[in-house]
Amino acid sequence: MTALDLAREAGQAIWMGIPGPELDGASRDLLGEERVGGLTLFRRNVRDVEQVADLSAALHDASPLGGLFVAVDQEGGRVARLGPPLTVLPPMREVGDSGIPGLAAAVGRALARELLALGFTVDFAPVVDVNTEAANPVIGDRSFGADPERVAALGAAFVEAMQGEGLMACAKHFPGHGHTTVDSHLDLPVCALTEAELRRDHLPPFAAAVRAGVGAVMTAHVVYPAWDEALPATLSPRIGELIRRELGFQGLLISDDVEMKAVAGRWDPDALVRHGLEAGIDVFLVCQDQALAAEMIAALRRRLEEDSDARAAFRGSLARIERARGRFCRPRGVPPRGERLARLGPAAHPELAAWLGRARA
Repeated sequence: MTALDLAREAGQAIWMGIPGPELDGASRDLLGEERVGGLTLFRRNVRDVEQVADLSAALHDASPLGGLFVAVDQEGGRVARLGPPLTVLPPMREVGDSGIPGLAAAVGRALARELLALGFTVDFAPVVDVNTEAANPVIGDRSFGADPERVAALGAAFVEAMQGEGLMACAKHFPGHGHTTVDSHLDLPVCALTEAELRRDHLPPFAAAVRAGVGAVMTAHVVYPAWDEALPATLSPRIGELIRRELGFQGLLISDDVEMKAVAGRWDPDALVRHGLEAGIDVFLVCQDQALAAEMIAALRRRLEEDSDARAAFRGSLARIERARGRFCRPRGVPPRGERLARLGPAAHPELAAWLGRARA
């Protein structure tokens, strides 16, 4: 592909948000004209399951890409954008406390079936951060726990089950947000652990998720001086090399939301794109501000026009995006209403109900 061809595809590296529960004209234009690669839905986009299914169908129809990534944060516990009639799941700490990989698999399977029924193709789960800091303000009970081996086993079981149903999982937040005392939504955390400690306690769940074939990994907006004293993981070539070359990850490397205060205001769109490409980022999340999403696309185009190394990196990203699209965004449509409703709620997942009953006994 020429530099001009690559520039036309710059929007595929951006997954954006939309303002409300229906597809508005500005969002439709970004999907069509800018070829934005994916959407992330939040509570502001949700009224009820029928509306969400209609919105998903409209998003897929508006995209010219032959397959759109439609994502959501549906982890269980306190991070769940969609409520009843979907199954209300416990926090993953409760699943981790059970020590039962089969329970994690049942959760991943149930989430996949319900989200696929509503037109989603990606869930930003599981959280495989090892929560080794009791005062952690952002991970806590979202994690399977504080034991690396247990988090690795349960996270891998979750990934295999979710993707076995056809929904892309996303392990987060690489290389581990579990030993921080600052919320990256609010400021830039620094994790002062040694490299040996990070490798022992925080990398194993990500290595296990990679071995399980996880389709995507989300990076942490956290500085790890053991590897890079200046740049957070999202923007660090050294940490990108760690997951790509050492762990052998060939799926989508996705940034956490670039509107978070850990990075917003510290690096402008041009710097985010430059460092992100050097760090191996394939997709930048811009979850709310569509003006910023457009700025990121423009910054990426400028970078592709100016820098041959950036063009080489982006060719690799497009290849990974296309593989993931072929694997998880095959045209399947939104199921008919009766079939869709039959996939939602606890009664649709007797295996999960049985596991939870045994785990809580």
